[in-house]
Amino acid sequence: MDDLDQLEAQSIFILREAYRKLRPLGMLWSLGKDSNVMIWLARKAFMGRVPFPALHVDTGKKFPEMYAFRDEYAKKWNLDLVVRDCPPVEEIDPSLPPAARSAARKTAGLAALIEEQKFRGVIAGIRRDEQATRAKERVFSPRGAGHQWDVRNQPPEFWDQYATPHEEGMHIRVHPLLSWREIDIWRYIQRENIPVVDLYFSKNGRRYRSLGDQDITNPVESDAATLEDIIAELQSSRTSERAGRAMDHESEDAFERLRVAGYL
Repeated sequence: MDDLDQLEAQSIFILREAYRKLRPLGMLWSLGKDSNVMIWLARKAFMGRVPFPALHVDTGKKFPEMYAFRDEYAKKWNLDLVVRDCPPVEEIDPSLPPAARSAARKTAGLAALIEEQKFRGVIAGIRRDEQATRAKERVFSPRGAGHQWDVRNQPPEFWDQYATPHEEGMHIRVHPLLSWREIDIWRYIQRENIPVVDLYFSKNGRRYRSLGDQDITNPVESDAATLEDIIAELQSSRTSERAGRAMDHESEDAFERLRVAGYL
């Protein structure tokens, strides 16, 4: 087995463990590269069909290309797609910086969806290398009543044994991509020929490395117009993957405040 085989096998094991232990279960689908890899892995894990709903918590501010991708591949992949709108920004904590406040709409939208569907488990496509706060997560990460994350009180995970504590009002976030790196994602996309939104590829010297809402996501300078170009670029780049995310340039604690409150 090479390194991609090992990452794939680990993620498939995590997905199967989540499906075995946590019902009802849903998978967040943000339409970006990581969540597309996650959907692909789930299809591999369960004989070609994802056996739980794909959840899109929609701000209404995604790029048109992302909505077109969602509509096309939800049908092609035979997904049980559940879409829910987020509350308006006026209902969100005004003490947050502007971009974080806009992003926090997804926190409130996801909380409402979890309560509506009574999910015991929610699968999310975060990676440790993506952002410092996410590096503190466990693979099976409990969220308390009110969707709160207690970063200082997480269960140990030894020998791929994942705890699934259950108390009234709590759920488990499951992170099958936690050990992957950005370059692993792109190498796997290349190997498996996984479709992605074409905004990731350079046009006129700029491309998106991370996709979010139009008003808080910006392209970066890049000439990488193919998968081979992107992989080569990442092998030498020292720029953060989230350099184009406005939220990551605001106050240092804004992202952790969002994560603690239940952010995706």
